[in-house]
Amino acid sequence: MTRPANLILFQSDNHNGHLMGCQGHQVVQTPVMDRIAARGVRFANAYCSSPLCCPSRSSLATGRYPHQTGYWDNALTYDGRLPTWHHRLREQGHTVTAIGKLHYRSSEDDNGFTEEIVPMHLHEGKGAIKNLLRGYGNEPPKDDGSFWKLYIERSGVGTTHYQDYDRDITAKAIAWLKQHARNNGKPWVLYVSYISAHPPFTVPQRLWDLYPADVMPLPPAFRPGERPEHPAVEFLRHMDGMRVMTDEAALRRIAAGYFGLITHLDEQIGAVLGAAEELGLLGNTRIAYTSDHGELFGAQGVFGKKNLYEGAIRVPLLLAGPGVPEGRVVQQHASHVDLFPTLLAGAGARLGEADADLPGIDLWPAITGREQPRVAFAEYHAQGSRAGAFVLRDGGMKLIYHVGMPPQLFDLARDPDELQDLAASLPDQVKVLEQKLRAICDPEAVDARAKADQRKAADAWGGAARLLGETQILFTPPPGVSKEEAWAVPGK
Repeated sequence: MTRPANLILFQSDNHNGHLMGCQGHQVVQTPVMDRIAARGVRFANAYCSSPLCCPSRSSLATGRYPHQTGYWDNALTYDGRLPTWHHRLREQGHTVTAIGKLHYRSSEDDNGFTEEIVPMHLHEGKGAIKNLLRGYGNEPPKDDGSFWKLYIERSGVGTTHYQDYDRDITAKAIAWLKQHARNNGKPWVLYVSYISAHPPFTVPQRLWDLYPADVMPLPPAFRPGERPEHPAVEFLRHMDGMRVMTDEAALRRIAAGYFGLITHLDEQIGAVLGAAEELGLLGNTRIAYTSDHGELFGAQGVFGKKNLYEGAIRVPLLLAGPGVPEGRVVQQHASHVDLFPTLLAGAGARLGEADADLPGIDLWPAITGREQPRVAFAEYHAQGSRAGAFVLRDGGMKLIYHVGMPPQLFDLARDPDELQDLAASLPDQVKVLEQKLRAICDPEAVDARAKADQRKAADAWGGAARLLGETQILFTPPPGVSKEEAWAVPGK
């Protein structure tokens, strides 16, 4: 029986799960995350359900994959329609407070929390509705160069509204702990959700100095002739306005800025943990950390996420505190959909009748040493994709299934950077993994349903012609900041 305890759940945005010292990375400095792992459990193979903010966060909340919920993209996101683990805890008398980025539809919906503090939701209540044109097959590319310049021109020294927001989240989390955390009632959950390490990769000088750009590692397979030329990846590059990557100095600057932002994030988590320790809370409070998805920062010739390579879908997952073994590494595949039953069990709460068909599992057996082999699954149906893409990992073998396009197959045990596509040479292995994928969902049917939902939503917003006139969202402004302020390049 898991001992009930309070929980501080930290979540970040855009943190590639390989980029922590405790995960074996030799450059990124994450001393706080490393300490959490040392005094608890690290899941070495944890995955998001979809490599984009809103569908990933919707899955983490509901414990269900996008094909089960219809939360496909950054316009069709969580709207209070389905129960979440927050609802279940609140229903059973637990305080569940969220501070920071949620990226649901709106705080006007009942998202299941006792309170939302400085929440960030869809921009203007709409989000990226222009990208709903994907459902019609006429989503416009980002051919103005804005996405490319976000990485190439804004990775360097400076400050951003995002980091201001992070610090506000930290301050409000510490204030909440001082005011509420000594509650002697049922275990509480404080969900502290940061916006870093989302681009722009602009950091203060002191963080930039930690990562001399001239010695930063280059991403794998970024060069022409080395990068994958799969039609799905080529389409993503076209839709994001990606250019050929030949400037190694620029890629090293991007890595330096990204790594500095991860260290900034680590510091924010450390500040909240320091306050919790000073308040004497850690004896009855667990600490967890994850991110909504990863970031390729140039690997495979791609910036961002929105694909099913490991750098985009692998996420950190750490847990420490009462009842958690120290220094344990779990190899069993884990998913964000597993957090619904796991968090309830950790608080001593029960699943509801409607939760019987949740696809995730309680991770506490694996945490305490009873691992089991299982497949990992994720999917993508949003901006930059011509058709639905699905991933099925079984052991070290990984299939990426693209509707209407050739599959990709990788042996992660021998090829962790996914440099060699084995699909053409191992067709029988592709068939075996595809059968296991189809036991989870029908890819063609799901692809058709996602596009139909996107067309329906586009029509509700006024139709395709009207959406073509909408502003393309570069990134969501934090609360209280206009998109013009957030997107402005300093000094220009």
